[in-house]
Order: sequence, then C-alpha cells, then structure tokens
Amino acid sequence: MDLGLSGKVAIVTGGSEGIGRATAVVLAREGAKVAIGARRQGPLDEARAAVEVAGGECLALSTDVTSDSDCEALVAETINRFGGVDILINNAGQSSSGRIESHEIDVWAVDMDLKLYGALRLAKLCVPSMRERGGGRIVNLLNIGCKTPGAGSMPTAASRAAGLAMTKALSKEVAADQILVNAACIGSVDSAQWHGFHQARMPDATYEEFLASVGEGIPVKRIGTSEEAANMIVFLASGAASFISGCAINIDGGASPAW
Repeated sequence: MDLGLSGKVAIVTGGSEGIGRATAVVLAREGAKVAIGARRQGPLDEARAAVEVAGGECLALSTDVTSDSDCEALVAETINRFGGVDILINNAGQSSSGRIESHEIDVWAVDMDLKLYGALRLAKLCVPSMRERGGGRIVNLLNIGCKTPGAGSMPTAASRAAGLAMTKALSKEVAADQILVNAACIGSVDSAQWHGFHQARMPDATYEEFLASVGEGIPVKRIGTSEEAANMIVFLASGAASFISGCAINIDGGASPAW
C-alpha cells in the first residue's frame, strides 16, 4: 500500500529511542523527511543515523518540550530546512504514577507540562504551516490508562486523559483545514522505559523473563514491539488515513476493556 508519505515533512518528539525512534525510521522508509527532538543529544545522533540508513533526510535537535524556546527552535529549524511541516507526532513523555499520597502537587505540574502542554506547544506552532500546505496530520501518543485509569496510576492517567480530550477538541477545531488529529493509546509495548520497570518490578529476573511475565496478562500473550506501534502511528499520519480524525486507537494486544 502506498501511504502517500513521499516528500512529506514530519516532526517526532521523543524521537531518540523506543517508539519515537521506530516511528521516525518507518516515516523515513516511506519517503518522509523527518525532524526528531529529544533532550539527550547522544541518543538523538544515534537515531538520526538510523533514520538516514532507512533512506530519509533527518534533522536532530536537542529539544525539551517543556521549553517554549526549544519548541519554537525545533519547528523553525524544520521549516527552514524542509520548507514546512505536514506531520506532528507528539511522543515526548515518561511514566509517572503512584498513590495519591506519594506525589506532591509540583510533580503533577511537571507531568502536565511535559505531556499535555508540550503537545499543545508543538501543535500550536505546527498548525499554521499545515494550514498553509493544505492540510496535515497530528498524532498524540497517550496510553490506555487515559480511557480506563486504575488505582495508583496518577498523575500520568490524568495528564493522558487531558491529552485525549485535547485530541478530540483539536480535531474538531482544525478539521476544515484538512488537518486530521488522532491519538495512539499505547499499552504494554517494549521501549526504553521498560528497562526501568524491569529493575523496579522484577530485578532478579532477566529482561526477557520480565517481558514474558507481563505478556501473560495480555490477551495475545506477549507485549508489543516499538515497530508494531510505529506502524499504526505512521498509518494515522499517512494519506491512507484520510478520513480518520478524532479517534483514539489502542495499540495494546487487546488489553484495554475500552475501545
């Protein structure tokens, strides 16, 4: 299937590792030019090399999405180098969860700034270029807890639920400009942060044993790969998804009880 991505320009935040890096590589493989942003330059440089091996042009810029100036620089550099922005993948984030007593309010503020406001900063900056170019795609990465939060899942569940509402509202706001906005709700998908989960939950097991244990609780009996998540994200960003907007699609092996 031709995804219609040849020559398109994409920005991927959190693009240095895991799902973000895999998404950047798949976009490049499909012919897109890719700008990746993340905080650490070393992993960013490694990701840029992977994108270039996949056949794509790549801009890699150290970016903290909680910084207005960093977000402005990422978008400005992308437009300067590639001529505009067609696709925004809001992937920057990390897991932060615990019981209500375990986090001070400032932890909630940091979480919201990273996950919700970071996505809003980039969307606000990219929409004008997408509008000028006749349309675009925004894909916000959330998690399945945004639909069915459990005990001890805050503040991430709350910030991701806010991201879900933002996705739906923004999809209505920019639809007439042919800018389609969707969310990818990630379940148990192997990425960089899972090594931290391994040490916290099953430090005496091998990483493979830990992943197998987690997989037993998923209907398909395994966790997903970053590449599997990237394939759906890139589909949502493509011309093949030209009549899909305002949706939140689970990438979770059937784990979530909510559609």
